[in-house]
Formats: sequence, structure tokens, C-alpha cells
Amino acid sequence: MRAGHQGTGPGTITPDGCAVELYSRLPVGADPDIVAAAVPAGAHILELGCGVGRVTHPLLERGFTVTAVDESPEMLDRVRGARTVCAPIEDLDLGESFDVVMLTSFLVHSADVGLRRALLRTCVRHLAAGGCVLIQREGADWHTNVPRERADPSGLTVRIASAEPVGDGVNSVYAEYVFPDATWTQTFLSRPLTDEQFDAALAEEGLTAQAYLTDDRTWVRAGLAA
Repeated sequence: MRAGHQGTGPGTITPDGCAVELYSRLPVGADPDIVAAAVPAGAHILELGCGVGRVTHPLLERGFTVTAVDESPEMLDRVRGARTVCAPIEDLDLGESFDVVMLTSFLVHSADVGLRRALLRTCVRHLAAGGCVLIQREGADWHTNVPRERADPSGLTVRIASAEPVGDGVNSVYAEYVFPDATWTQTFLSRPLTDEQFDAALAEEGLTAQAYLTDDRTWVRAGLAA
């Protein structure tokens, strides 16, 4: 388990505290539609941090070609129909370029600034000329609007119980995922980023934000800076 990360609940827990069984149950929501509306039809997508394929599978159904990357073999075992690569994202070098690179699961909020830079460099390293990077980031009030909870029609209740500062601009976040028959928890470290800090992080690696794809600004299309 990574320092500052842990998880509880049935099934395998990955080093960052994610539960494979939980992510297999989580509803996918609007994310595949957001991606599909932002990129060319039939694009070849490199999905970094694919997990169990919650977004991968709907993208395949929409006609995209997906190379799905995750460091957890247990997560990748749940992915069907996509080329899969089991590797740490920060070290990835496939020697290929892609129309679209996706950095999902709020990985841009890594507590380790060096790791964040490496993740963004991986995006740039695999980006084809004229391609775009889609980045999923946290909402502006995600660390201040706590505790909060959301109930899903599937029967799931998601609670963000706390976000406590642990130094150097990093918070320790505690989340609960409650189904009628099972409960999972996750504790993880996250570095909140203002719009200005986010733009600066992109600029460090030669990227620039092109458009916010959602009203809450949690999905961003970025490209290589001129």
C-alpha cells in the first residue's frame, strides 16, 4: 500500500486504496459521452488509469479503439475488448502516438509533484500531432464542501467524509461507498489545484488547456502549447 493510501472492503485492494470489486460496481455516469463529444469519431485513445474498464467499455461500444493502461493486473483482468498494458503510468513509453490521451481518475491531483509531472510527460510522449489530452480533475469545492454525500439510483451512497490537511498543500481524503450489501472505504492523498495552479502544471510540461468540457470544469481538453 502506498504511504497515505488505504482501503477496506470485500475483494482485492490496489496499492492506492482502490477496491477492484467496488469499481466493477460503480456506475459509469456521463464520462463516456463527455469523451465522445470532445474527440474525433473512431479516434485511437490511450486511456491512462483505466481501472476495470468502466469508461473503456462504453468507448469501445461507440466505435473508438482503446489502449487501456493500469498498474493493477487485477483491475485489467476485468477489461474486455481493448488492448491492455499493465504498467506504472509514469514510466510508460509504448513508442507510439495516439489521437487522444486520457488521464482520468483525478490522477493530476497526485500529492507528489514529481509524479504529477511524470504523468503529464507520459501524456505528451504519446500524443500525436494535432491530438488532444483529456484530463479529469477535481471540482473547485471538493475539498471544502465536506462532509457531503450523493445517492445513486443504483442503490449506492457515496460519502466524502473528510479532507484533512497533512502539509505541503496536500489533503488526506476519506471516502465511503455504501451499497445495500457491502461497504468499501478509501483513504487517499490529493493536492487541490486552483485553475491557475492547474494551468501552471500543464505549462510545465508543454501543454495548455483548450476547453473545459463540463460546467463544473472537471473535464478539460488540452493540447500542446504553441
